[in-house]
Amino acid sequence: MAVEQVVVELAPIYRKAGIDFRQARAVSIHPEGGAQGGQPYVTVEYTEAARSGEREEVAYDYLVNATGPKLNFGATEGLGPEKNSLSVCTYGHAAAAATAFEESIQRMARGEHQNFVIGTGHGLCTCQGAAFEYLFNIEHELKRRGVRDKATLHWLSNEYEAGDFGMGGMHLKRGGYITHSKVFTESLLAERGVNWHLRAHTTAVEPTKVHYETLDGENHELDFDFAMLIPPFAGVGLKAYDRKGGEITERLFNPAGFMWVDGAYQAKPYEEWKAADWPRTYQNPHYPNLFAAGIAFAPPHPVSKPMKSVNGTPIFPTPPRTGMPSAMIGKAVVASIRDMLTRGATAATHTASMAEMGAACVASAGAGLFTGTAASMTVFPIVPDFEKYPEYGRDLNLTFGELGLAGHWIKYILHVMFLYKARQRFGWSMIPE
Repeated sequence: MAVEQVVVELAPIYRKAGIDFRQARAVSIHPEGGAQGGQPYVTVEYTEAARSGEREEVAYDYLVNATGPKLNFGATEGLGPEKNSLSVCTYGHAAAAATAFEESIQRMARGEHQNFVIGTGHGLCTCQGAAFEYLFNIEHELKRRGVRDKATLHWLSNEYEAGDFGMGGMHLKRGGYITHSKVFTESLLAERGVNWHLRAHTTAVEPTKVHYETLDGENHELDFDFAMLIPPFAGVGLKAYDRKGGEITERLFNPAGFMWVDGAYQAKPYEEWKAADWPRTYQNPHYPNLFAAGIAFAPPHPVSKPMKSVNGTPIFPTPPRTGMPSAMIGKAVVASIRDMLTRGATAATHTASMAEMGAACVASAGAGLFTGTAASMTVFPIVPDFEKYPEYGRDLNLTFGELGLAGHWIKYILHVMFLYKARQRFGWSMIPE
């Protein structure tokens, strides 16, 4: 899809829905109001051209922090579109990557060889799925354009095993057998002729070279002509202040900038992690009218087993909280606030624990009317619950994966439906998360 097909102007949509829309970024939260008391408020800074840089205090009764992530390119030397690698994390990044990809194709058409490195740009990245999709779409397009023989593709990931995707992997029941997502994923990598490099922390990106450390403490290099590396995520950097103006950021946010909610945050070993550790209401424990949804909430711990290299470098995926889980969490939070407003509820009335919800993911592996493919996967629950499902942590009757043309069409239909929903067109509320 082209940029103009996926970019939606929000102001007229929200105006029609009766929503007071401010095109601005939140700078700080004042959950106790100001020195003179009054309502709590958020300080915002406008980003629209007419009011760019102007600040305002916006009062609230209830606040939902749904900022999404900061793309933390600065965590790795040389990472990011402004330096030595590409990204697909915004529509602008994706468009720039598409232009660079076309340039590589033209070079290959002239007989040049090109090295492609796709994957994670740090040892603590999440969102491996986005890079995984991009890898296979590139491979598909190279083949379609007749230059696949001129390309070497590398998958570089912080996963311990292929197919971890920040969920600790998953077991699938297929053809009467139970197999791990590692087999599913490695089979696809091998079938498409992709070299894979796992358990890797990208330490630096030069203009034509990626440096990375692996769990065994060894340092490696990969030369590239084209590199698309997902950055690690952080909170957006909101500050928080009490009524007297004293900073209370640590009371609302963890060191990475994600908001504390109702999770079990006490440190404990991997063997003692439980499904019950995960948040259910997404309320801040100190200010019950504060909520966080999606990537903005602080997870209690990873899902994948945490690992460190022999040099002490953390190398493991952090928890995925984007896509379907974000939407379901947001819906539960808003439903609770609605009940507080309309029914006088004093506590959250809806829950959306990632250890109690399932999710579907359709990972594109190449577009085409009759030649496209996608990996269609469901998992239940997202966070394994070994108390309820002792053997595999998940319900295998609700956890499966399949690769094929049907998945491509499902992916395309989902794109169309969600853009329709974003524009709030007739019947939009009937489209599920």
